[in-house]
Amino acid sequence: MTGAALQWALHYGTNAAPPGTAQDRTTGEPASPARLELPPVRLDTEGFASWAMLDRRTGQIAGSSNLDAPSDTMSLIKVWLAADFLRRTDYPDQRSLNRLIIMIRDSDNKAAYEFYERNGGRAGIERMVEICGLTESKPYKIDGYWSNTEVSARDVVRLGACLADGRAAGPHWTDWLLTQMRLVRGAGDFGPRAAFPPEVAATIAIKNGWLLRTEDKLWHMACLAVTDKWSMSVLLRYPARFGFDHGRDLCASVAEQLKPALP
Repeated sequence: MTGAALQWALHYGTNAAPPGTAQDRTTGEPASPARLELPPVRLDTEGFASWAMLDRRTGQIAGSSNLDAPSDTMSLIKVWLAADFLRRTDYPDQRSLNRLIIMIRDSDNKAAYEFYERNGGRAGIERMVEICGLTESKPYKIDGYWSNTEVSARDVVRLGACLADGRAAGPHWTDWLLTQMRLVRGAGDFGPRAAFPPEVAATIAIKNGWLLRTEDKLWHMACLAVTDKWSMSVLLRYPARFGFDHGRDLCASVAEQLKPALP
């Protein structure tokens, strides 16, 4: 979508949204007697924006009306590459663990290519869809393009829950993996946890993806944050002229607006 900045005013409980806007909606997963009540979330941007939140206590998901719309993961998928390898490897060697650490904490791309191949390429992404119960996600049509893995905001929060509850990495490695996600640093340290004070942010596991793609001249961004009570995601695609900081701030703003309702 082009032209003037498109304003998303996402209001929980509305029945219809004006053309070109997104509205909040709730999906029961599983069914629960109480709906997941969230405050309004507003994102001012041009392009594509989608977000979702999963209450890990009830399994309910709420978010924008396009929470099932497809986008791509960029480096966010690296945390699944790590989980998939660890779950299938009883005794990983120290070199492999060191490579996983830099892939998650520092978003090392060479390590991601390595573990994507060691996991069987597209087959590893297909395992993510099956194990985590994802409904809109799939590997990219060309093998080797791990950063193009297709996801929705709804599936990203499901992935966050899958990582946190042990399905993704298995019981032995889940705590280790979540620790690495809490230690993300450098350029990849942004997103929803930036909305919290340092002592709280340190307890939030994250993984983000970001890339200015040459094929469409858009910034693509994917943000995941997960705690023992909730999982949150934001997916963005917006014109290059807005810069990296625009997306970083939008990811944080979703958590800032949702904080009053967070368990």
